[in-house]
Amino acid sequence: MVFAVKSKNVLTPAGMREASILIDDGKIIDVLSHHNIHGCELTDYNELVLMPALTDTHVHINEPGRTEWEGFKTATMAAAAGGITTLVDMPLNSLPVTTNVKALNKKIDSAKDKIYVDVGFYGGFIPNNISDLAELIQNGVFGLKSFMIDSGLVEFPNVTEEDLRKGVSHLRNVPHRALPLLVHAEIDCGFEKTPAYDECCFNSFLETRPREWENKAIKILIDLCREFKYPIHIVHLSSSDAIEMIKSAKSEGLPLTVETCPHYLFFSSEEISDKDTRFKCTPPIRENENREKLWDAVKDGTIDFIVSDHSPCNPELKFMDKGSFEEAWGGISSLQFGLSVIWTEARKRGLTLNVVSKLMCENTAKFIGLEMKKGKIEKGYDADIIIFDPDKKFIVEENKIFHRHKETPYSGRELYGVVETTFLRGEKVFNNGKIISSPLGEVVLNKLETSIVKPSC
Repeated sequence: MVFAVKSKNVLTPAGMREASILIDDGKIIDVLSHHNIHGCELTDYNELVLMPALTDTHVHINEPGRTEWEGFKTATMAAAAGGITTLVDMPLNSLPVTTNVKALNKKIDSAKDKIYVDVGFYGGFIPNNISDLAELIQNGVFGLKSFMIDSGLVEFPNVTEEDLRKGVSHLRNVPHRALPLLVHAEIDCGFEKTPAYDECCFNSFLETRPREWENKAIKILIDLCREFKYPIHIVHLSSSDAIEMIKSAKSEGLPLTVETCPHYLFFSSEEISDKDTRFKCTPPIRENENREKLWDAVKDGTIDFIVSDHSPCNPELKFMDKGSFEEAWGGISSLQFGLSVIWTEARKRGLTLNVVSKLMCENTAKFIGLEMKKGKIEKGYDADIIIFDPDKKFIVEENKIFHRHKETPYSGRELYGVVETTFLRGEKVFNNGKIISSPLGEVVLNKLETSIVKPSC
């Protein structure tokens, strides 16, 4: 059924303006500057913002195998509540890990009839699975993920520089549109505990994952990107020391992309209490001066987009009673709150919702090749729209959280920006604090163009 929504504040590619959005069969069929619409239902949202729904390209759902950590149902409900209508699931921490097509098919089967938003998948690149990469690509993954450091899971071992070289060399000769190789960029360069080391002290933990580990890994990735001219993506950038070499690499025209996450842009190490293991993630949350430099890199475009890296676990794996950063699982639960977290900080720095939308909607959709369907309010796009109140504040409380587990470092924080309603292809899936639909999400597979990546001359 054709219907329309309108507001004085519609976020379009041309900027914020008064408009009516005409929707039919899940698609935006027109964006009109006038409101003389007849013959269909029209809802007026007055001053509230109508903006594109988010695409989050870095989420750990953990189903099958570790569904008790998080599963498709709770993760996608949280996504809908946070204004996300498309997400891409990482190849770990599920069991089996998604390093071959058999495991990918298990993921797809597990998601059926459970997902409230659209879900795609990455494949994993680990030592000794190069022969599986082409088949993963042919079966619809949106990219391949590797770790340069221990992932914490024996099922997903890290790759070496030589592994990466072999993998990239192989990938550039596989007939496909060049899919990004996403890499956790840290190299274990060794750490010697001092007498002052305390496993319950956040500063001690921070010393065990120094910026140098990230910087060295990123330099290797830039060198590989330069050598092979193959798209490499740095996930969850934490070290601001790496920004200048990233800028330099981009100025060369290398196919290098970079993301960071809300927790690196919202928190600083100075405010984290000892024993509060909710804050443990790797790479770690760093100092305030580091955070501000990351924001500068967001502003100038060095960082391409912002994604959650939602990585939940059972509460007991955080060892909150003991407060041991050494033993706690590393990961931040945040999927539901990313837009509000970033908007809270962005408005302090004079950034507009247009900029936030580009970072969390448009650029993320482009990264996975869905830029003609998702991430914009424009004719022909999916009617994935959120109704957002940018001036309304709320406090993160457990009874409002849709994640399977409620432990998050955002608990008790006051944030700006409330997602009032989320539309997925024109259907309301979330409204006024509640999920109001059945699981309407779809598994999204990558539609590849067949071509061989050629080195630049």
